[in-house]
Amino acid sequence: MKKYILIQLLIVGMLTSAGYSQVPVPVKPQEKPVLLVGATAHLGNGDIIENSAIGFDEGKLTIIGSAAEAGRPSGYEVIDVSGKEIYPGFILPNSEVGLSEVASVRAMRDDNETGSINPNVRSVISYNTDSEMIPTFRFNGILLAESTPRGGLISGTSSVMEMEGWNWEDAAHTVDVGIHMNWPNKTRRRFDFNTFTVSTQPNQNYKEEISELKKHFQDALAYGKMPAKEMNLKMESMQGLFSGNKILFIHANQADEIVEAINFAKENGVNKITLITAEEALHVIDFLKENEIPVIIPPTHSLPARADEPIDRPYELPYLLTQAGIPVSFFHDDDLANARNLPFYAGTAVAYGMKKEEALKTITSNAARALGIEDRVGTLEVGKDATLFVSEGDALDIRTNILSHAFISGKHIVLDNKQQALYKRFSEKYGHETK
Repeated sequence: MKKYILIQLLIVGMLTSAGYSQVPVPVKPQEKPVLLVGATAHLGNGDIIENSAIGFDEGKLTIIGSAAEAGRPSGYEVIDVSGKEIYPGFILPNSEVGLSEVASVRAMRDDNETGSINPNVRSVISYNTDSEMIPTFRFNGILLAESTPRGGLISGTSSVMEMEGWNWEDAAHTVDVGIHMNWPNKTRRRFDFNTFTVSTQPNQNYKEEISELKKHFQDALAYGKMPAKEMNLKMESMQGLFSGNKILFIHANQADEIVEAINFAKENGVNKITLITAEEALHVIDFLKENEIPVIIPPTHSLPARADEPIDRPYELPYLLTQAGIPVSFFHDDDLANARNLPFYAGTAVAYGMKKEEALKTITSNAARALGIEDRVGTLEVGKDATLFVSEGDALDIRTNILSHAFISGKHIVLDNKQQALYKRFSEKYGHETK
């Protein structure tokens, strides 16, 4: 066994020395005030400032306005970004970032706990800041992500993480923002590899699973009312849902399941709810508006959930929900490496009806609201975190999303990653031009 471990360590060391481990070294906190001048600033709330001045100090935004009005305040390091675009840091909800690296290797996944009800499981303490995916996210402007556990009826508690830091304590932006509940499906789909067809069958355990959830919520409510009690981590973790300190993230698929799940949560004392679903949200729009429920939907770069829906339904879904008054943001629940395409999901929504600044909200202010962190991030406002970036052009366009500067809580972060290192490596070999 010792020999096997030694061989593994030697292989890792060889790969690292060969340049395959390309996780940039975390940077120091902001040491002096910074002022970005001359760019077009997209504030994340629908407003734009041409020839802007964006200043920040000690990790917080201090100046938001035009360059002409701001002038050159004393003590600020001035960075001229004329002709470029400034955006709030993009936010990725409901992801496995920091919990899963290579999905096919069990030892590199720490996203799913044994058991069906695990509200006490905290993703934050398993978060891996050395993930090679994190630098690829921030290279495209994704500076914050929700690290979310998977599996069971209640998966656990998620946290919002900064894409920078030596360890999970450094990277934690907002710890334990909410608990994720997977509402049972009334029917289950089964794929037959012999005929390549999908069949739908009733979920024989549906009532049993609902009863299990109901008992857990009722037990948690009773536990919270006890004057003296022995510590129970599962029950203790639930109390934030009833006090409003945590959000209940409901994962539900069908329209009737969405209504049942939200009514269930409200009947059991839950104060804040965010829905994670797909096209079925279109069938319960009035219900969602009445209950003021933010919705997180899958990427626009996906196929419809039903065979009888238009092939471009995922592309137009953000526009349709936004037109109906539902605040929309995007999650990514497939191959984690592709989550770096988050800004281009919003860009695709622009091609299917959304205005550009409305699409920007889906990955900034709407995402912050869905995660309950809108008081700190999501828009460029004085007093909020200085988490923002500068792009050579439109950050929702894959051709012009080229970051020149990025800051997380005022820290000027490194944008290089493994993909850029490999590009340079093989460009030199084959004589391609590098930038």
